[in-house]
Amino acid sequence: MIARTARRRGGGAGRAALAALAVGTGCGRDLTSLDPATFPPEAEIFYDDFRPGLHYSAFGGSKVDALDIERDEVYRGTAALRFSVPAPSDPSGGFAGGAFFSEVARDLSGFDALTFWARASTAATLDRVGIGNDNSGTSRFPANLDNLPLSTRWTKYALPLPLPSVLTEERGLFLVADASEYEVGYDLYFDDVQFERLGTIINPRPVIPSRTISGEVGGTLTVGGTQVIFDVNGADVTVGVAPSYFTFTSSDPAVASVLPDGSISLVRPGTATITAMLGSTLAAGALTVNIDSPPADVPPVPMVPAEAVISLFSDAYDDVHVDTWSAEWDQADVADVVLAGNPVKKYSNLAFAGIEFTSSLIDATSMTHLHVDLWTNDASDFRIKLVDFGADGAFGGGDDREHEITLGPGSTPSIAPRNWNTLDLPLDAFSGLGTRGHLAQLIISGASPTVYLDNIFFFRTETPDTPDPAGPPEPAPSPTDAPADVISLFSEAYADVAVDTWSAEWDAADVEDVAIAGNAAKKYTNLVFAGIEFTSQTLDASGMSHLRMDIWTPNETTGAAFKVKLVDFGANGVYDGGGDDSEHEVTLRAADGLATGEWVRLDLPLLDFTGLAAREHLAQLILSGDLNTVYVDNAYFRRPAAEAARARPTRSINRDPIGEKP
Repeated sequence: MIARTARRRGGGAGRAALAALAVGTGCGRDLTSLDPATFPPEAEIFYDDFRPGLHYSAFGGSKVDALDIERDEVYRGTAALRFSVPAPSDPSGGFAGGAFFSEVARDLSGFDALTFWARASTAATLDRVGIGNDNSGTSRFPANLDNLPLSTRWTKYALPLPLPSVLTEERGLFLVADASEYEVGYDLYFDDVQFERLGTIINPRPVIPSRTISGEVGGTLTVGGTQVIFDVNGADVTVGVAPSYFTFTSSDPAVASVLPDGSISLVRPGTATITAMLGSTLAAGALTVNIDSPPADVPPVPMVPAEAVISLFSDAYDDVHVDTWSAEWDQADVADVVLAGNPVKKYSNLAFAGIEFTSSLIDATSMTHLHVDLWTNDASDFRIKLVDFGADGAFGGGDDREHEITLGPGSTPSIAPRNWNTLDLPLDAFSGLGTRGHLAQLIISGASPTVYLDNIFFFRTETPDTPDPAGPPEPAPSPTDAPADVISLFSEAYADVAVDTWSAEWDAADVEDVAIAGNAAKKYTNLVFAGIEFTSQTLDASGMSHLRMDIWTPNETTGAAFKVKLVDFGANGVYDGGGDDSEHEVTLRAADGLATGEWVRLDLPLLDFTGLAAREHLAQLILSGDLNTVYVDNAYFRRPAAEAARARPTRSINRDPIGEKP
């Protein structure tokens, strides 16, 4: 947009009035005490029209027709600028905004402020007003005021120029950007937009953030968050400025050097401190830069058979779908990089990173370990968390479970800095999970802001093709109860509820997840008594009639006993917390159908657990007896239903009545 007009000159009440950011005409400050400014050539941006050679460029995504000339609502004269800020739902653009720039660069070094009169059709906060941006993407000296409060009265505002001496060839003269803070749109008005030398802008206090950033040799970092605080008529005004306004100094240029635009070149490993000056004024704050070398080698190729792996990221296997390697809610940057021809994930600026596979949950029930190859600069603290979304497969809902482990030089396995660490983490170590049939997230965090990851996969230590010769030659037959009639603790035929542990801390037994011809089962060894707990979310089995379980043992059952105990925590849901706990144990023997070397189906009527005062708050299932090794599958409660014929050769124990063999 180019327009020509005769330039108005002279003082006038408006030209002598200045508010410190947002001082209204009725606020009591004596604005007439400011001396009239003189206006060197090319001070003017808009009075009643645009200066010759001035253009407006709308920002991408903005309402492109938001700007117009206003003839009625003016501060003085015959015209003002009007921006129509769209409603959030306006399809023509999400905000109003753009940059006014000059065809011919201007020398602004004789001014100390951009000033303008402004008002809004309703009280509003102007998101941004600025200078130094010509919307070309190459502007060197942007400076902005953010969150400027506007009222419905004309008020004069000033944007201090951070360092006028560098603005000798500036094309970006005026910038406006605003999105509606209401459900409807509104109008912004601007008049008498110009550069001035006010003489009342004093005490510049430049600031760079005091923080520590890290990178690697050959990389580039950026100084961000630079600003200058001015005293304008007794009030502090904070201007966000580009790093280009500053002159930077590195304590060790051989480690890190700073270019004029504020970008930091990382030269060699070490630490350097970056300080800055704004003209002759020392900036508060200092930037500490830690520089490391990237890995010089790659991790070893994993040797686990592909059929025993669920891979998230590895050249050695086919990967499952991962939704994101850096979730929207995390604090990290991730990049795919190649080391010696090998793709790896590089995390930088790492506080915590969320790796999500929520759209296709992972059933790692039959897996025994999580494998991760890790390279880190700081090995003092690295954390890995697994999150299971529970049977409902969604975040929240009360059945989510998670557990985090912390690794370091003294952990098992241990990690060392600046080396590839091959980590095979037993999934049993993530004891807080309870279940891992609906894994949705893997979250990493730690002391080092930069880490490399490769070969991330779940695996099992024994495969379905190499069954335990002393174990079942085939899996337990699939159950036939309808899912609607079942509360499942463990079965591939149903969605399982959350189980906190299959071997409580207080029991005397070892448990592991095994696969029998591809079917998951629980294997108990050294069994004296095993505590299966679901205390964090007790079960209401009041509508159920039986406890169902398939067991297999290689041990001699003649004269042996196998015991099943149920424990209800009572209405308070807490162990021994109010005298309302109850329990009952059922004992099975060979006379009841207990057998060696074959799957035995237990179908125990809950009425036989006569010591249970209630079963609305079941919290524990305890297995014990004389059998040293027991395989368990298809453990669930069922309600009365017409049952299909049982598959054979499974031996069935129906304790109704107790003692009757099938």
